[in-house]
Amino acid sequence: MEETRLTVRIDAHDEPLLGHGKIRLLEAIGASGSISGAARAMGMSYRRAWLLVEAMNAAFVEPVVATRPGGGGGAELSPAGAEILRLYREVEERAAQAALPALRELAARLAPR
Repeated sequence: MEETRLTVRIDAHDEPLLGHGKIRLLEAIGASGSISGAARAMGMSYRRAWLLVEAMNAAFVEPVVATRPGGGGGAELSPAGAEILRLYREVEERAAQAALPALRELAARLAPR
């Protein structure tokens, strides 16, 4: 069943809020300690990464990414960002477990590659 997987996108106020791309970006920021490092690791432009971070920070009551100003300042997940990341992964895991029987049925109907 490795060919099939469930991805989760969470919308709020009729707009995309979180999905696997933004979550991967948050994880990459946590691992690299910077938005530019995360963008490089993901093969994404710094501008695109920055715009995604700005959108996430604006969407929540507390910012999910905290930046350190100055030359080479860097960035890190805020405590709120770490909690949002954890909650997303929990939603993803619960959804995957609930969908497992149907995903297996879908996988069984896939044409071979």
